[in-house]
Amino acid sequence: MHYRRAMASPAVEIEVGDRVVRLTNPDRVYFPETGWTKRDLVDYYLAVGDGVVRALRERPCMLHRFPDGLAGPKVHQKRLPAGAPDWVQTVELYFPRYGRTADELCVTELAQVIWAVQMSTVEFHPWNSRRGHVEQPDEWRIDLDPMPEADFAAVARVASVAREVLAELDITGYPKTSGGNGFHIYVRIEPAWGFAEVRRAALAFARKVERRCPDATTVWWRKDRDPTKVFVDFNQNARDHTIACAYSVRGTPTGTVSTPVEWEELADLDPRDFTLASVPARFAELGDLHERIDDVAHRLDTLLEWADRDGLPG
Repeated sequence: MHYRRAMASPAVEIEVGDRVVRLTNPDRVYFPETGWTKRDLVDYYLAVGDGVVRALRERPCMLHRFPDGLAGPKVHQKRLPAGAPDWVQTVELYFPRYGRTADELCVTELAQVIWAVQMSTVEFHPWNSRRGHVEQPDEWRIDLDPMPEADFAAVARVASVAREVLAELDITGYPKTSGGNGFHIYVRIEPAWGFAEVRRAALAFARKVERRCPDATTVWWRKDRDPTKVFVDFNQNARDHTIACAYSVRGTPTGTVSTPVEWEELADLDPRDFTLASVPARFAELGDLHERIDDVAHRLDTLLEWADRDGLPG
């Protein structure tokens, strides 16, 4: 299938801190439904720069690229695209399943984000570990994934129960919309365990939420899940599983954004309100609601004790 490209618009140079990023074809429409362009996408990421860099800092990052905008194919890119300036940093990862390595983008400054957008990236999907300890996650991700017949009110109910369980564990969770129909809660943890143990702890937590909340399920096989339930996706903590970071635009027709929120907003939340067009003003007013996420690193000992008690697999 071929996609017709519009006539190229003149390149522009974008100053990002001490760097200059050359932006080619800035007027190319990336979001046909709204008319938003590549330059609009760049301006968005500049507006939320502190937040998106905090979410990505030092993490291997898979890029979801749309070389022809949303009207064309989506490319899931692990390897850094060719032609990167020498100031774009990477981390080498090993993929045992394929017996290969790949150098993935490793963001340390905003200019690297803008360069990735220049290379047609819309979504940023980082690992939950950093390059200094790639095999030991420092981020536990609670991913609430609604099944087809579950509305966001059900998601909100499960999120509220998750918050209660976290409070009982004296753990601070940082919530955000997924940019889709779901909801994420991120917890900083000490990088003291491998992926298998973090996933095991996440499953123990999910089972606790499931026992308390009739809307929640931990059934892994989709064909066995109740379509009215919200899946607490503990598997998002497995190695090489990535989800869109805070402030990542999503490849949806309306340019929704995975947006940090206050817990108090949950009852009246409509994730569709957070878009490429609306989030910059919210960020200017509220700042980064995940600004303090790195202040405390929690331990998983209690959750791993729960996993032992429940006989959960590693």
